[in-house]
Parts: sequence; C-alpha cells; structure tokens
Amino acid sequence: MLPEKIIFIGVTVTFLCSLWYIKSIIYGVVRPNLISWFIWMLAPLIGTFLAIKAGAGFTSFGIFMAGFGPLLVIIVSLFRKNVFWKINAFDIICGLLSILSLILYIITNNLVISIIFVIVSDLLAYFPTFIKTYKFPETENSFGYLGGIINNIFALLIIKDWHFSIYAFSIYLIIANLFEISFIYRKRISRFFIKKCYS
Repeated sequence: MLPEKIIFIGVTVTFLCSLWYIKSIIYGVVRPNLISWFIWMLAPLIGTFLAIKAGAGFTSFGIFMAGFGPLLVIIVSLFRKNVFWKINAFDIICGLLSILSLILYIITNNLVISIIFVIVSDLLAYFPTFIKTYKFPETENSFGYLGGIINNIFALLIIKDWHFSIYAFSIYLIIANLFEISFIYRKRISRFFIKKCYS
C-alpha cells in the first residue's frame, strides 16, 4: 500500500488526458457518444458517494475524477456543432437501462448491491461507445481512457481496507477502459499481425 496522497498523481494524469481528449473533440478528430459520457459522468459521482460511505477516504477522489472528466467532455461537446456521434435507438435503450440501474441503487440500502448497480449502469453506457469504436475506431483516441486506467491503478494502490464496495468500481473501470483502448487500436493491431505473418 502506497501513501494516500499519491492519488494526486493519478488525478493529475487523468485531468491532463481528459484535456487532450477534449482537444481532439474541439479539432473534430473525436466524436463522443453523449449518452455514454453522460452515464460515465453520473455513475462515478454516485460511486464516489458510495465509496466515501464505505470509508474509502482519498481513494474516492480517483473515482470522482472518473466522473469529472466526462462532465468536461459533455460541456465541450454541447458547445461544438456536429462533434458528437449520432444517437440511435440502441443508445437510448442502453441509456435508459443505465438510469434504471442507478434508480435501483437509490432504493437499495446494501452497499455491495448498490455498487453492483452502479457498475452495471456504467457498463451499459459503455456498449454504444464499444460498438461505435469497434466499427469506427478513427472516431476515438485513447487518451481519455488511458487516463482512467492510470487514475484507478493509483486508487487501488492506496486502499487500506479491501472491501468490495471500495475496490470494485476501480477494478471495473480499468477493465472497461482496456477493452475500449483495444477497440481503438483493433485495426492497427490486425494490420501489424497480418504484416508479420506475410513478411
């Protein structure tokens, strides 16, 4: 276990990665799915509350940053015309199911069940972006997601009491962000291996 204040390194890296992602939005390189980003803002902020309630301390600051970055992405996207991805029926269904999971969290007093609902909500929000990125990897860049991985690794390194409600959301975010990055680089990785096989 590392000193709690080391979380500020992870938070700083996350913030800088978020700024780089936002720069890509401004220049029209990245086209975020706003349904995904709205839930990614909402779920971590709720997760922060749950982690604090479970006694997470400084660890919760990392989870908070996981929601603050998406808030900035939404604000910038709304002020730029035609930068966000077109929302379809599937996106709306995933968004509604995500919100339903958050409502179930609100009516559940059990911390473990609550954090599971928050994770389910966040994961459902990932599906529209997973699909978009898998089909059109050029509409994303890895910086926003890499920042999430680094931030949550630092959050895990400072945990004192390994209770499910404290570590679960950070572990989930690391895995989800790794999947997203793998989709971003999917075509490049495929071309690399094809080239190696035929060289």
